[in-house]
Amino acid sequence: MKRQRRARPTGEGIAPTPERWARGDVEALPHAIQDEAGRPARPYRHIDTLALMMRKGTISAEMRQAGDDFHALFMRASLEPLRAADLSRVPGGAARRELSETQAEARRRVARTLERLGGIASPAGSCLWHVVGCEWSVKDWALRQGWGGRPISQEAASGMLVAALGAIATR
Repeated sequence: MKRQRRARPTGEGIAPTPERWARGDVEALPHAIQDEAGRPARPYRHIDTLALMMRKGTISAEMRQAGDDFHALFMRASLEPLRAADLSRVPGGAARRELSETQAEARRRVARTLERLGGIASPAGSCLWHVVGCEWSVKDWALRQGWGGRPISQEAASGMLVAALGAIATR
């Protein structure tokens, strides 16, 4: 079955490029916000995996909140894979910085959450780390990471994410 593309809005303002439309779901904000000059604007935003799953009824509001909380903790722990260059390698560059107490505590909490799911090597732990933490799509995780290094179906991957979110939502 061929997937139908969402119609692109033709209203005022700057719309996303065709390349951005091809990468996934984007939508205009439902209401205007102020831009940097204080003028009203309706920018586009990416619709994340958890938002899509909640709209489809796959996950509950509590599961969505648990996923959002885990993602915020993941970011606070500075575990995201995208990083700037290490300036300590450059002559006269900044000295190597140690983790702050906030980052260290966030990393401990991420580790405890993953332990409750069976660790990062478990299907639920790996799915939560990559899909919610690193913001991969479920499809990307299923094809690239999967379980035990083997690709799995997108439906099975989605089920693993639902199970992981259900487990962390029941603290």
